[in-house]
Amino acid sequence: MEPRRRDYCVERPVLSQGQLEALGRRGLAPGTRRWRPRLQCSRARARALLLQHLPVLAWLPQYPVHTWLLGDLLSGLSVAIMQLPQGLAYALLAGLPPVFGLYSSFYPVFIYFLFGTSRHISVGTFAVMSVMVGSVTESLAPDEAFLQAENATVNKTARDATRVQVASTLSVLVGLFQVGLGLVRFGFVVTYLSEPLVRGYTTAASVHVLISQLKYVFGVHPSSRSGPLSLIYTVLEVCQKLPQSVVGNVVTAAVAGVGLAAVKLLNDKLQHRLPVPLPGELLTLIGATGISYGVGLKHRFGVAVVGDIPAGLIPPAAPSPQHFAKLVGSAFTIAVVGFAIAISLGKIFALRHGYRVDSNQELVALGLSNLVGGIFQCFPVSCSMSRSLVQEGAGGSTQVAGAVSSLFILVVIVKLGELFQDLPKAVLAATILVNLKGMLTQVTDIRALWEANRPDLLIWLVTFVATILVNLDLGLVVAVVFSLLLVVARTQLPRYSVLGQVPGTDIYRDVAEYSEATEVPGVKVFRSSATVYFANAELYSDALKQRVRPGPLVRGCVSEGPPPHRAHALPPALCLQCGVDVDRLISRKKLLLQRALGSGRHKGTLQEQAAACEDTSAANNVHTSIRDAESGCEDCKAEVSTGNEPEEMAASGQGAAQAPGTPTLKALGLPQPDFHSLVLDLSTLSFVDTVCLKSLKNIFRDFREIEVEVYMAACHTPVVAQLEAGRFFDASISKQHLFASVHDAVTFAVQHPGSGPTSPVMVTKL
Repeated sequence: MEPRRRDYCVERPVLSQGQLEALGRRGLAPGTRRWRPRLQCSRARARALLLQHLPVLAWLPQYPVHTWLLGDLLSGLSVAIMQLPQGLAYALLAGLPPVFGLYSSFYPVFIYFLFGTSRHISVGTFAVMSVMVGSVTESLAPDEAFLQAENATVNKTARDATRVQVASTLSVLVGLFQVGLGLVRFGFVVTYLSEPLVRGYTTAASVHVLISQLKYVFGVHPSSRSGPLSLIYTVLEVCQKLPQSVVGNVVTAAVAGVGLAAVKLLNDKLQHRLPVPLPGELLTLIGATGISYGVGLKHRFGVAVVGDIPAGLIPPAAPSPQHFAKLVGSAFTIAVVGFAIAISLGKIFALRHGYRVDSNQELVALGLSNLVGGIFQCFPVSCSMSRSLVQEGAGGSTQVAGAVSSLFILVVIVKLGELFQDLPKAVLAATILVNLKGMLTQVTDIRALWEANRPDLLIWLVTFVATILVNLDLGLVVAVVFSLLLVVARTQLPRYSVLGQVPGTDIYRDVAEYSEATEVPGVKVFRSSATVYFANAELYSDALKQRVRPGPLVRGCVSEGPPPHRAHALPPALCLQCGVDVDRLISRKKLLLQRALGSGRHKGTLQEQAAACEDTSAANNVHTSIRDAESGCEDCKAEVSTGNEPEEMAASGQGAAQAPGTPTLKALGLPQPDFHSLVLDLSTLSFVDTVCLKSLKNIFRDFREIEVEVYMAACHTPVVAQLEAGRFFDASISKQHLFASVHDAVTFAVQHPGSGPTSPVMVTKL
């Protein structure tokens, strides 16, 4: 059913920027002095600060026990059941003894319970963070540095102690970075990590995780490598050592992986019937430990097991200052990646359940979790999507579920850890590989991005390839730099359009796209799809002169010409087909004037031309006065008029007119433009810089040289303020050249062809 057409007519004066400001009584925007309340000292201010930085005091006293407690208890137990095997497995991924994964599943989780603002994310060990930590620990404490001279074997005790020290120091640095950035309210830094960048990075990190677990699956011992192409070299070395594989490890990993995958598939099929998902990881863990202990996999088949897991907690230890310089770069990268993952998940759950997540407080909460955890020998943590989904799906409503899971892990550390000494490492590797399914399936983003947004696809591919080939930390740097450069490149190559009026409306659209849009006779309207600044100001001017060429064939050039960024490559012959070249016309005019002034032959002509200009200006003023009198809008004009309006108009008229004694193009025998006015649609400008100001002034100067008056339209108020601050408006360019809308500027230009701003006229919208 076609919509019913409703005609409407709005009649009002054409409003320039100066008249609009007078009509709307524009004033200075009130300053936002946010720093003043922060310096105030009062009981209410102190209480607000306490509740802001310790959110548990705000929501825990109002906790609805009867409504949420049961769901939080069940959710906490479900998460703990997943947290236990994942903590053991991800510790191996970080190159540490498995018990330190349990420590990292206790201390940081409880700290986040006190300081976090997200109700549903599950903080703790995470595969991407663990593999980043593992790349650092293996590079600073490689196996080759702990070879014993007598038997050429690795001193695992000394190696593990050094790696634990490196990982805990790294966690302290990560925590310091996150807390510092959070206190200075630097949470917006995550906005520079776009979704394609994060997904491409996590997909590449999952490949790193997969490759790092091959040594446990096949029972081989490749050399520790770091730096560019280390992943490729590791794959090649593992392939070379495949004949040395331990069959028991391969079989154990295969059986455990198939069993865990079957349980996860069953959970997906029965997710609407099961109150909580089946604990596949825990069942696999218990079953594998029992079989290993009963059959003796370690002694009979040479299967590597977890080994000694000390009972109880270890005392805190100070970080190692001698490692600070080597860990600063990696610490900052891990801090940013960990926060990006956590805040992304936190905002998803907050949007789903209708509450707000404070990004700066989240940064502080994660930082304190890593800082305190590092003191207690933990490695850096973030949040896990799989555990967060379980925490939400099992009925969790607050971080009480996180506190319950951390207490369960504490019980395991104190009493039950010794029971997992015979757990095969191949089972932990299989657990990690099965849980990588979600991140590895992000490869399907390539097809979706190809259809939706190819620049985002380019970011995804560059991030993925750089992270695979270079490394995790340098790969992130390459990805961020490339994404920012791509943004700059896209602003340098915007879409330039010549606009025409859609019949019967005051709407202007690109004449190359809208076949019914027609250019207003004598007026050219030009628009760029991006803001104009130092990187594209010159391209804007070149595209303007190319697209808004005077001459009868300009419409064809707009629809059939090359892209605007190739305007400078057009041959002169093609330019002449479109009309007169602006720069060439200005050069020829100056050359003729120089010859005329030098020879003195045109002295009489110059005087006659000056008199003609004065007569024409007077005639225009007379016609304007008659037109205003006939319009019957004296009341409307009185509303927008100010005391200094005549002076402004006179000044702008003087600037727009030809200098006394300057002959016209026709008098010089030069071709004349087929339009008298140019309107610049500046609605896309978000800011202006000094280069933009100079470019706009040059545009006014150049087109006035060829007797074309220039107007600007649709500037936002902040842009107008920046134009004023940059002293853009002067005697030759006033606010009367700036109009509230494109239609206002076009209407004025049609009724005052080439005369510059004079007085208000009426604009009618149909």
